[in-house]
Amino acid sequence: MTAEERNEFLIVTGMSGAGRSTVANALEDLGWYVVDNLPPQMLPPLLDLTGLGGGALPKVAAVVDVRGRNLFNDFPEVARALRSRGSVRVVFLDASDDVLVRRFEAVRRPHPLQEDGTLLDGIRLERSRLTLVRESADIVIDTSSLNIHQLATQVSETFSEEGAARHRLTILSFGFKYGLPTDVDLVADMRFLPNPFWNDELRGLTGQDSQVRDYVLGQEGASEFLDAYAAALTPVLEGYQRENKGHSTVAIGCTGGKHRSVAMAEELAKRLSAVPGVAVSVRHRDLGRE
Repeated sequence: MTAEERNEFLIVTGMSGAGRSTVANALEDLGWYVVDNLPPQMLPPLLDLTGLGGGALPKVAAVVDVRGRNLFNDFPEVARALRSRGSVRVVFLDASDDVLVRRFEAVRRPHPLQEDGTLLDGIRLERSRLTLVRESADIVIDTSSLNIHQLATQVSETFSEEGAARHRLTILSFGFKYGLPTDVDLVADMRFLPNPFWNDELRGLTGQDSQVRDYVLGQEGASEFLDAYAAALTPVLEGYQRENKGHSTVAIGCTGGKHRSVAMAEELAKRLSAVPGVAVSVRHRDLGRE
C-alpha cells in the first residue's frame, strides 16, 4: 500500500454561500489539515506532500472554488487525474438560489462572479460553471435547510472515524481560596462534605491517595451527588454533541483544591467516561500549591 492510499485527501467545493467555510472549520476540528482557496493546479503537489513526512498529514482537505477565477476552469480535469492516484474524494456543497441570495444579503458581500450584475446573475453563472463538478462529486450536501451548527454536525458525523470522540470534556478540580477558574462552563462546590484537612492522618495526603478518596466518597451525600450530577450532565454532553460543541470544562471545587475536589473530580470522570462520544480528561489546577 502506497503512502497516498493510506492517507485521505478531500476536495471541498460548491456554490459560494453554501457553507464551505463552515465545513472547513468542522474538518479542522476533526484533525484534518485544511487549505482554503487553493487553485486546482496546486492540488497535485499537495497530494504529493501528504506522502511525505512519515504520515504527518494523514488527512488533508483543500477548499477549491470559483474564487480561483480562470484557474478554476481546470478543476474537473485535475480532479479526474487525482482520483486515479489514491483516496481522493470531492464534496460538493449546494443550496437553492433563494437561500444563497438571502445569505449574501445578510453578510452584505457581493457574489465573486457578480461583477456589474445582480446577486442572482452571479449565482446562476456559478451554477452553470459547476454543473459537471456537481455531477461528478462523491458527496453532495444540500445546505438549504441547515444552519451552521447543523452543517458542522453533519460533517462530523460523515468524516469522524468510527468510535472517535465528538466532544472532549475536561473535569477541573480547584481550590476556592485561590479563586474561581474563569474558563469553565459549569462549577460545582464540594464544601458540603467534611474536610479531610481536619483529620491529622489525612491532612498531608491528597484526593489521589486511596485513604482520602475512601474517606471523601464514604461521606453522606457524596455518592448521591455523583449519581445525580452525572445523570444531569449526560443530556448536556449529548446536547453539546448535537450542537457540535467540541469541548467543555466542568470545575469541581473545595477549599484548597487538595482533597475533596480532587477525589470527586476523578470519580465523576469515571462515571462520565461511559457517555458515548465523549472523551474525558482530568486536571487538578491547585494540587501541590500548599
